[in-house]
Amino acid sequence: MILKEFIASTGEIILYNGKPNFEKLDALILGAGDIWHSSFEQGYKNAFPELVYQTAIFFIFINDFDNLDECVSWRVNPNQFAVRKSVWEQLQGFDSEYQNIQLQALDFGYNALRNSAAVPLYIKGLFDINQKEEINISAKDRYVFFRKNFKMDHSVFMLYRKGFWKWKEWNALFYAKKNFNLSAKKPLIKPRTLLPIEGQPTVSYIIPTMMRQEFTLKLLQDLAVQTYPLSQVVIVDATPANARDEKLYQKQDFPFELIVKWQETKGSCRARNEAIELCTGDYIVFGDDDIRVFPNFIENHIKILQTYKAGACNGLDILADNQQQNLTDLKKKLKKVDKSRWKVGASGNFSNANSCAKSEYVKKLIGNDINFDGGYGEDSDFGLSLFKLGQIVIHNPFSANLHLKPPVGGYRFWGNQAKIIGKKRKTQPWELDNPVKFIRPVPSPTVMYGIVKHFETQQVVEYKHKHFFLYLFKGSKKGFLYRFLRLPYKNLQFKKSLFYAKKLNNLGIRYK
Repeated sequence: MILKEFIASTGEIILYNGKPNFEKLDALILGAGDIWHSSFEQGYKNAFPELVYQTAIFFIFINDFDNLDECVSWRVNPNQFAVRKSVWEQLQGFDSEYQNIQLQALDFGYNALRNSAAVPLYIKGLFDINQKEEINISAKDRYVFFRKNFKMDHSVFMLYRKGFWKWKEWNALFYAKKNFNLSAKKPLIKPRTLLPIEGQPTVSYIIPTMMRQEFTLKLLQDLAVQTYPLSQVVIVDATPANARDEKLYQKQDFPFELIVKWQETKGSCRARNEAIELCTGDYIVFGDDDIRVFPNFIENHIKILQTYKAGACNGLDILADNQQQNLTDLKKKLKKVDKSRWKVGASGNFSNANSCAKSEYVKKLIGNDINFDGGYGEDSDFGLSLFKLGQIVIHNPFSANLHLKPPVGGYRFWGNQAKIIGKKRKTQPWELDNPVKFIRPVPSPTVMYGIVKHFETQQVVEYKHKHFFLYLFKGSKKGFLYRFLRLPYKNLQFKKSLFYAKKLNNLGIRYK
């Protein structure tokens, strides 16, 4: 493909095909994007839905976002797009082994986003041509895409879902298997040099905690020596009155405003929402109570958001070997992952253990959806909700934490009741007016709620098929018969989980 060149006002060279709005393009290169297109109006929105057979609902960008002028989207139109020349050359352009140029562009955008830490963006009006193209991807090219990008299991699963009785599918599978192999590891786009912090933005830090006061105190000591000072730390502590030390948090010991609120409600989502209401900073950092951080932790969060002009970022979460480890151990662990650490790009997840967002977007979302209390998935939901606002949540390798994960304490203390069946079980928030009796719902009903909330009905069906496919075939061969015989019970567990998820979804998003 021969692309034309546009030299931006910064001197950077942008390659393009079609007729972009150069004034808009010149402004876009200052942001987080690396690839830009207007493909939604050109027939590419939600193109290549067959990706669901590999990723199910585990890739948050499987669906394009609605009603936005700008958002992350890997569905590139080969006839109307622009890309940084440096990125095009590093990623080696389109893969010509595909017969269909449309799939060449989709493969390029997909790998740029998922594997190469480049950011492809849909920009409404960047290209004025709104003539819709018909997307025609043959079965052979579809299997070639799966063969080149995924393990063979996923092609077999696609054959099962498309119809194993169809010779056309078998023929395409054999063609791809015979002529192509799994592609080599994709190149990574290196992070940009972080720019100095502009202005004097204020930063609030939120710590929800429960029965971990000593760990929280260690984190406060790390936050007290930050190279970019915090203006405020808000602790919402759910430690029961008979187990807490109310004198432990001495406000005069710290250089920032310290607000301590003793939580009377239940749940980490409610705790964060109560803290958000008290935050006054331009940025809000979310952190777990059991982490340790370097002195430049806050500084690098603000720098990366300003450098990439992004709305939020997700920091690097490093798991400790034991709860006695410290920042010296974190240095050693970071050395071990140094080669794979340095990537930015659009983050595929969001973690309340280590993340930062502009306060205006946090307040726009109001906070965490309390339907997730008592279970898991609230941070993924929050991150996806930020993307649905049109914001870019980027991965931040510069702000790392050591996650101590002590075996006791924390909000999972309440959630652990979900594993108990019978009279000893304490009702979880997600059970509503239907307490669990003899069948424990699996997967977690709150995780299932997040799936039902954000994904299409057919994608939930595909997730179920994938769930059982992996259950049957990914375990040991000796245990296959046992797993097969247990399928009816597993199906009851899945239906029970879906029952609770739908009940939560019918309630709608809740914050209090």
